[in-house]
Amino acid sequence: MKSLTLEKQGSMSSAELKAQIHQYIDKVDDRLLNLILAMIEADTGSAGRISIEQYNKELDEAEAEIDKGKFFTQEEVEKMSKEW
Repeated sequence: MKSLTLEKQGSMSSAELKAQIHQYIDKVDDRLLNLILAMIEADTGSAGRISIEQYNKELDEAEAEIDKGKFFTQEEVEKMSKEW
């Protein structure tokens, strides 16, 4: 995948930028999609507060993913980020 640079973003129209982002989104896994959604919600203020029950549920789900080995190491994240 080609990475978007600030220079490229500045020269792209909104429609072109959205189309390129859609191409990336079509190829990513659910974990990254959830991260993207959380970032959008945080940026737009639509995330809101969650209940303690929901918070604990999300923690339990995250711990279950870790127990299954579904996580990235620091080194893996650093390597992935160089490809953005």
